[in-house]
Amino acid sequence: MTPSDLAALSDQLFTAAVAAYALAALAFAAELAFGRRVGSPSVAVPVGARAGGDPLPGNLAPGDHCPAPAPDRGAKRWSWSGLALGLTAAGAVLQIGMLAVRGWGTGRVPWGNMYEFGSAAVLIGMVAYLVAAWRVPAVRHIGVFVVGPAMVGLVLIGLFLYAEAGPLVAALRSDWLVVHVSAAIISFGVFLVSAVASSLYLVQRRRERRPAGSGRGALLDHLPSAQTLDRLAHRTAVFAFPVWTFAVIAGAIWAESAWGRFWGWDPKETWAFISWVAYAAYLHARSTAGWRGAPASWINLVGFASLVFNLLFVNLVSTGLHSYGGV
Repeated sequence: MTPSDLAALSDQLFTAAVAAYALAALAFAAELAFGRRVGSPSVAVPVGARAGGDPLPGNLAPGDHCPAPAPDRGAKRWSWSGLALGLTAAGAVLQIGMLAVRGWGTGRVPWGNMYEFGSAAVLIGMVAYLVAAWRVPAVRHIGVFVVGPAMVGLVLIGLFLYAEAGPLVAALRSDWLVVHVSAAIISFGVFLVSAVASSLYLVQRRRERRPAGSGRGALLDHLPSAQTLDRLAHRTAVFAFPVWTFAVIAGAIWAESAWGRFWGWDPKETWAFISWVAYAAYLHARSTAGWRGAPASWINLVGFASLVFNLLFVNLVSTGLHSYGGV
């Protein structure tokens, strides 16, 4: 196949990945609307009898909680979450193919411009979410809030950041591109999952503090508990922070090799450092009395907002040493 054929195939795989994520988001939404609630709720026993008028089982006293009736294991139940996870995995495979084919056609690593960087970061975010959903089944219920924004992000990337497949600009022809940008992509994608978890934690925390029967949203009953979401946000940030630290250090070493100095307070460097400080503050606040919970989650969201600002505004609007033709 010629390079132009490979570039066209890469674009087709990108479109197919967007379609797979869109279908996955719809399936996750269906699970949220029609699926079973997270956990196994118990049934309150009225005074003198069990719910439904049956006699009290065993030694249960009136007012106790007894488990809900076990579902009929012979009944066949449609699993929206299983379908959604399968479509998400299919989208990730299509994205891997898209990047691999683009790299094959250009003869370089496929993250040499913002289109490729954004696509790769979304891929890492999807893989991070799939791993989290596999390890903690309750996490699959936040899929629409992860896959949905990722799908929208890919559409915007394709519309506004698309770049024709071609060789690297001169400023990026370095082995440090593989090291520095790879670390940035991995950390960005994992921080995406952490930000979604923190956002949902703030919603669930407020909801769980309301008295029972005070108008709690039925859809939110399907989401994991605030504690589970907070733990997911923290653990993903703990994984991504050292990777981001390495990306900043590798960038400084590359800068010394290319420009003769490790640090020059270029806008890109400055905002990378601001993001590093924000995430360091989040991890510190997460373990500090008085800052756990909502305050720490807001710091986590500020950190992710600084990453997005650095990717979009600094690359597209501001000027500096990092302002080269990467769009």
